[in-house]
Amino acid sequence: MTTKLTLTIDQQVIIKAKRYAKSEGRSLSNIVENYLRAISVEKANNDMEIAPITKSLKGSFKQPHDFDYKNQLDKQLTEKYLK
Repeated sequence: MTTKLTLTIDQQVIIKAKRYAKSEGRSLSNIVENYLRAISVEKANNDMEIAPITKSLKGSFKQPHDFDYKNQLDKQLTEKYLK
């Protein structure tokens, strides 16, 4: 179930955030929801400390939907060790 939420945010932040969301092919609502979900999970799982630099990288990697991790790993290891 979704609920409407009203936030008060600096106008320049909103402009930049909308531009970012558009460039990522996502809605601003989706980005905010995922951020809030991520920080609420972090607080619930506070038994493990995560370094600030690691937290800042969270969500920065976007992989294609058809990305095959095992195939890519095999390809890179083959290139590294057999060539």
